[in-house]
Amino acid sequence: MIEVQSLHKRYGSINAVNGVSFEVNRGEILGFLGPNGAGKSTTMKMITGFLRPTSGTVLVDGLDVQEHPVPIKERIGYMPENGPIYGEMTVEEFLDFIADIRGFEDPTQKEDAIDRVCDLCRLNSVRHQSIETLSKGYKQRVGFAQAVLHDPPVLILDEPTDGLDPNQKKEVRKIIKAMAKDKAIILSTHILEEVRALCTRIIIIAKGQVIVDESPDSLMRRNKRYNALAIQFEELDLEVVKQDLKELPEVAAVEINEGAVEVYPKNKQSIEALVLKFCRENQWHISHFEMIPVSLDEVFWELTA
Repeated sequence: MIEVQSLHKRYGSINAVNGVSFEVNRGEILGFLGPNGAGKSTTMKMITGFLRPTSGTVLVDGLDVQEHPVPIKERIGYMPENGPIYGEMTVEEFLDFIADIRGFEDPTQKEDAIDRVCDLCRLNSVRHQSIETLSKGYKQRVGFAQAVLHDPPVLILDEPTDGLDPNQKKEVRKIIKAMAKDKAIILSTHILEEVRALCTRIIIIAKGQVIVDESPDSLMRRNKRYNALAIQFEELDLEVVKQDLKELPEVAAVEINEGAVEVYPKNKQSIEALVLKFCRENQWHISHFEMIPVSLDEVFWELTA
């Protein structure tokens, strides 16, 4: 549904986007990540046709964005960061205005579409309220509603849950996930727990270039602590335990940290059952045993800092 081919965007001597290429298929939710200034928003604006690339090509549903700007925009729902919503309008007036822009000519179809997105985005309670009086969370929902009003096959969402409370975030994630089977979705966010909850694939860009393109699980395996164990023992010499565990062929390293023995596996494989069996055979009494948690934030920092 989306093909980005060797995309470049230069501002004078600055390469904001430098040779970015990737594809997004129907049914995928692509997490598009990177530090501030990495080129995420610029790339998304070029995909939607809001910015012209210096060089490179973007195809949406087989159409070149530069050659077919209007048909492309018919196929895309775009929610930019700090999206343009008109504060003096009510929610219903704004969505009616967007429906006109989107080419809804039949009054019944237009009303049905507005009813659908108001239900979908939980906007009925503020439907007749002016947008300038809404909280930031409700304004975000209005921005999301205008992006999905015409039920497009492609969604480009830049920070869609920014400003929402935890319950609202959960609702929006549920909506995005429910839509995913019929759409190609690009989701940019700084909330990395959201990426793990939603995305089937992750791209990380830094300095305008793609540095990672893989599944969330594959990305997590990059961290040395993936499938690592932390074990506390009763009345044992931890140095002796450390040396014995290091002899296991599946173990890459063993460290002692704050009274616990940390065991790191080779090739990030699961060694939980193996280590427990080894402890039982040596009659070591375990007082605490856990997998060391690995966060996507930590992996992201390692790759981009």
